[in-house]
Amino acid sequence: MEKILLMNRTLLIELTLLVQNPVFLAAVSSWIISQFIKTLITLFTRTVTSFHDLVSLLFWKTGGMPSSHSALVSSVTTTIGFKSGIYSDLFVFSCCFALVVIRDAVGVRRSSGQQARALNELGVKVSSRMKYQFKPVKEIQGHRPMEVLAGILLGFFIGVAFSTL
Repeated sequence: MEKILLMNRTLLIELTLLVQNPVFLAAVSSWIISQFIKTLITLFTRTVTSFHDLVSLLFWKTGGMPSSHSALVSSVTTTIGFKSGIYSDLFVFSCCFALVVIRDAVGVRRSSGQQARALNELGVKVSSRMKYQFKPVKEIQGHRPMEVLAGILLGFFIGVAFSTL
């Protein structure tokens, strides 16, 4: 029984340290803030038809301004740079990871989404002419370069804030 209490106390201490870690706080905050901004922009520029759409937009929707992926990785990289130094192996790793995520957001996912949209348009045209049932493929939204840049800047400033305040 004493061993279980000690393990629970250790776990509680470790969780407390995690939620006080500036890298963790910057990462979570940058993701939440970017998704919130993205939701506000969407609410003002388009109509949201249901509560389900709003929740999806707030938590899971990809694409749009700003890029939450770019904000998250740039805040983590910035905070690690402040905490561990820019010459640390961890900072170099986080820079490489950030570059892969950012490249994916602006390049690969955007291209995949454009290809899926073209395929769906072609599928609808062909299915109407040939009288067969077409099931559209999922269109993944990537980011425009300006959306990624906005996410990088947002993440950088959030990382600086959690590192210096």
